[in-house]
Amino acid sequence: MKVIIDRFEGDYAVVELEVGKSVNIPKILIPDAKEGDVIKIIIDRDTTEERKKQIQELVNNVFDD
Repeated sequence: MKVIIDRFEGDYAVVELEVGKSVNIPKILIPDAKEGDVIKIIIDRDTTEERKKQIQELVNNVFDD
């Protein structure tokens, strides 16, 4: 999904979604962004799976004792 930064209000950026709706996102997530910038939002499934494996390994180590 792509969103466009419309403006900044306080600690939030007001972004326009592809469907025309506007929502606020914390500025801290996009520190170098400016009005008019296009931001891509993706789901990183590979990293998600890797994190799940790491967490499962930790859980297994805790309960194997």
